[in-house]
Amino acid sequence: MRNPLAAGPGICEVCHTFIDPQYSRCYPCMHQHQWLDAVVPISYSEHGGQLHLALRGYKDGYSPAERGFATPRLAAILWYFLEAHERCVADAVGVDRFDVVTTVPSSTPERDEARGNLRWIVSTCEPINARFERVLRATGRVPEGRDLAIERYRSERLLTGETVLLIDDTWTTGGHAQSAAAALKAAGATTVALVVIGRHVKPWWVPGPGPETVGELLGLLPKPFDWTSCVREEPTS
Repeated sequence: MRNPLAAGPGICEVCHTFIDPQYSRCYPCMHQHQWLDAVVPISYSEHGGQLHLALRGYKDGYSPAERGFATPRLAAILWYFLEAHERCVADAVGVDRFDVVTTVPSSTPERDEARGNLRWIVSTCEPINARFERVLRATGRVPEGRDLAIERYRSERLLTGETVLLIDDTWTTGGHAQSAAAALKAAGATTVALVVIGRHVKPWWVPGPGPETVGELLGLLPKPFDWTSCVREEPTS
């Protein structure tokens, strides 16, 4: 695990990935509507690294043992982070607290029914489980893919005036999370903030004009992972 960097030169102001410093957003965030009021990744998830393999294995593992190994560990990561930082996520979007907590569904109804692991993770996470609802479902009207699609999800109920904390496991392009936020706001949610366990990054990618790869930039980050750090927390003087 590596702590994501706060938005600034070389870091996307939306999803906190590494970018060319001449831009403020990465390509996907620059070219899709921002339905989310804040995106808070807990950690970078390096392709092929331990966190990436856990995020793949907890729902796509070949055996129940593999899935059973990864799932409670991801639940612990989410629990520990939100216990320390839900307050600063709420502050970042100007709300006292989130009324509702829900998850980003899988991209089709069949996959969403078969993969309830993320819902299990959130339902066992004590800081938020009392507010957890399965609000969103996949409509089945949009082909699988990572692009933002307004009709990908529907809300099970009206959310008039409510604030929502949305949880996802992985951010790659953000299309699914932005689609989920669009459905929540169409149902009447006033504010939607996302906490995502892993911001997926490719270590071989060269994000800027210099020679440094993302893997090399990750290697410059402090070790070990700092649980007191959050990308949306105001620094203390």
